Amino acid sequence: MPMTLHSLPTPPHVADPRPPAESRALYFALLDPVVDDSRHEAAAHYLQRQLEAAAALPCDLPGDPAELDAWLDAHTARVGGQYQRYLAERRRGAPRRYFASKAHALHFLRGVAPTKLVDGAWLYGLLQRWDDPRFTALIRTYLEELGDGVAEQNHVVLYRKLLASQGCDDWQQLDDEHFVQGAIQLALATHAEHFLPEVIGFNLGYEQLPLHLLITSYELTELGIDPYYFTLHVTVDNADNGHARKAVQGLRAAWPQVGDSGEFYRRVINGYRLNELGASTLSVIEGFDLGQEVLRILEKKASVGQFVHSDYCRFDGRTVNQWLAEPTLIPQFLATLEQRGWIKRGRNPQESRFWQLISGEQAAMFGVFSGHEQQLIHDWIAGDWLAAQEPARRRPFGQRGAGRLHPDHRAAIRPAQGQAAASGDFDAETELLQQQLAQLPSRAARMRHLVPLLAPNRHHSVAGLLATRLFSELFN
Repeated sequence: MPMTLHSLPTPPHVADPRPPAESRALYFALLDPVVDDSRHEAAAHYLQRQLEAAAALPCDLPGDPAELDAWLDAHTARVGGQYQRYLAERRRGAPRRYFASKAHALHFLRGVAPTKLVDGAWLYGLLQRWDDPRFTALIRTYLEELGDGVAEQNHVVLYRKLLASQGCDDWQQLDDEHFVQGAIQLALATHAEHFLPEVIGFNLGYEQLPLHLLITSYELTELGIDPYYFTLHVTVDNADNGHARKAVQGLRAAWPQVGDSGEFYRRVINGYRLNELGASTLSVIEGFDLGQEVLRILEKKASVGQFVHSDYCRFDGRTVNQWLAEPTLIPQFLATLEQRGWIKRGRNPQESRFWQLISGEQAAMFGVFSGHEQQLIHDWIAGDWLAAQEPARRRPFGQRGAGRLHPDHRAAIRPAQGQAAASGDFDAETELLQQQLAQLPSRAARMRHLVPLLAPNRHHSVAGLLATRLFSELFN
């Protein structure tokens, strides 16, 4: 059935007999290789509830869609001015606005992972309409989120690598609020046929350049964390010819020529509001409590650690195993280690015997704590000592090279046809895909065959990247 824009009904409100869908559960259900009818239905109910919640939120979109270009230009100018004021403050010696330490920055990277790892997903449902010129700008945006099949520009591949490089890939058990945005995006991908105006509105909001993206890029660079994922968004989302402008163009191209255009725009506005639900960049940053994070880590390790320590070492009459057997004793255990001099707060962590046990390849507890977990413990021990190591002044962003392409990425970005021929078990999937496409009779048949491999749970795989390259070539 064709996607008709002049008669898009609001999906019927059907009472959900089950409890409200949990965001985290739905998130992983929709990333499963097989999304059955029950999950499909759960996604529709979830999206309906989120839209009802969003309807009560304020919105800064103009009431007249003819004013969207001026709105976009004003937003860009406002963010640019705010960022310049931020830079001026930093030049005068102001501290970082977002991240008090590297541990704080890693907490942020981990906390927004559920959203970043489905980047662009909300537009996937439009791929079935690849031959409809009304959706060209929006499909082009989706393909660019996927890096047109180049791994080093695929946003999900980049974020997965960033998490792995910092030991932050243990995000799966984050609180439910962290999964709201990702679940919304996956639900929109699943139900684009019935929520087309909401998809367009969500895209319009998500693709606007936010101030926090610029500041995040700046401060990650200062802390020695590769900001490429974030600086890439600064460039591709620009308001001149990037995703921000394409979002407005996509809305205009899809504008109904027959029917109730006012209802269409009302639904666009509500889709735009969906961006405000769940955990945000700022709420994740502001929710950081270093002491609580250290306790969380040790409580998690205690479930295994309570069985593996010897009885030689006792603190206040208890063995380490006995301390770890009761999670409620962890704060007291840390206080005891501090009293006994095993942890020396406010000093170089290298002076603490506890740190020596967990850090370094020769450490007795090597491998027990991930890089992210070690950073949290390091910064918690260091305290004010760490702040004293910060330089009094820092160079402006443009002089630090944060926006330049990382050398590893420059070397890797090459035309797909320049790659070596596939061979062996590692490349069996891509060889098979190419064979399947060669047997199809038409461009349309090949496009239809490729679409499932561009899904949010598949496009970042080897086969998905090849499929994206081939789809992009055919689409263009």
